[in-house]
Order: sequence, then C-alpha cells, then structure tokens
Amino acid sequence: MKTLTLSGSPRKTIGRTNAHSLRREGKVPCILYGGKDIVHFEAIEKDFKHLVYTPDVHMIKLDVGGKQVDAILQAIQFHPISDKIMHVDFLEVVGDKPVIMEIPVKFVGTSVGVKEGGKLLKKLSRIRVKAPISKIPGTIDLNIEPLKIGDYIRIKDLHYEGVTFLHEPSVTIVAVKVTREVVAEVTPAAAAAAAVAGAPAAAAGAAPAAAAAAAPAKDAKKEEKKAEKKK
Repeated sequence: MKTLTLSGSPRKTIGRTNAHSLRREGKVPCILYGGKDIVHFEAIEKDFKHLVYTPDVHMIKLDVGGKQVDAILQAIQFHPISDKIMHVDFLEVVGDKPVIMEIPVKFVGTSVGVKEGGKLLKKLSRIRVKAPISKIPGTIDLNIEPLKIGDYIRIKDLHYEGVTFLHEPSVTIVAVKVTREVVAEVTPAAAAAAAVAGAPAAAAGAAPAAAAAAAPAKDAKKEEKKAEKKK
C-alpha cells in the first residue's frame, strides 16, 4: 500500500462558524479518531489532491501539531454543488487492530472470451475488506485472461491471507457475457446443422407417405378389372 504524508494544525475553536472561516481560507476541518483521544484539526485543501482524487488507497503519515500517527481516510464530505471538500474523517491505525477499507480492483490481461467476441462486464471496481493494515493489499489483482464466454469471478474465489471480504460470497466481480454478434454467428451454423440432421428424417418419413398414397390407386385398378369381366 502506498504512503502519503499530511500535516495539520489543532483547531482552537470547534463549530460551524469556525468551519466556514477555515473553508474561506482554503483549509479543511478534519477529525481523527480511533486512538486514545479524538483530535480536531485543520489542513490545507490543496494537500488532499493526491489523497482524495485518485483510485489508490493510502496509509497516511499524519502530523498534527508535531504529533505523528498512522491513519487511513475513513470518510469525506463534499459540497453538493461545488464538490469542494467540506470535512474529512481519519481513523488512527493502532497496531494490528483490524480496519475496514475499500480496495480498488485491477483487472489484468485480456480474456479469451473477449477475444472470441464476448463482452467483459466489470461489476465491482472496489471491494470492501476488513483486516490488519499490514495484511491489506494496495490493489486486488484479478487475472482475467482464462475467462471464456459465460465465465465469471466471484467474491468466494478471492483468497488473501488474513483478509475478510465484506460482500456476500456469491457476488460477481467480473464476468464475460455473450454478445449479439456472437449469437448472430452461431445461429446460422446451428440452423445449417439442424437442416443436415433433419434431412434423413424427412426422407424416412417420405417413404411411408408415398406407400400410403399408392395403396388406394392399386385398389382402384383391381375394381376396374372386375367391372370389365362382368360386362
């Protein structure tokens, strides 16, 4: 997992008025919890660029007023219109105490099914996990090359030592589905095969029909000969 450093200063005053003032100054009100004490602090908004606007997850070396702790980003609040950062929550990492994080999924390779005309469906881009920070990977790498049309990878197929996945085991992460183009290619071939298979059956059915049609004609000839003899 990648590591970032973030510095902040303890907040002298807590409240809405102070929070509004901080935002006008280009700062973000923050809170750190999970350790012995809850710490309210402020940090410069531009320092969050590489922490927030990225798909990566990070261990954060947080320095608040000279006190350094390890932490992870727990929650972030954005302004509903401007998307500016309004507030950030950090969770202090304490020893091997399990933490909950959402880890990005990295799909590796091109699947066999896609090469055959199938469509790759990415159901999950991030997976929620619970584990000690030392066990949590920076990404969950999935090799999708062996996937054929109709194949999929589910949560139950993942195996990371010491990591608990907080999704139902049956949840699909990625799948390869058949496309209309593939169906269009298969249908004529199937129709041709069916026609070939049906030809002998049709021929077999034609013989009894012909015999049945010939029987009345044969009987009619016999009746005609009997009538001529009586004359």
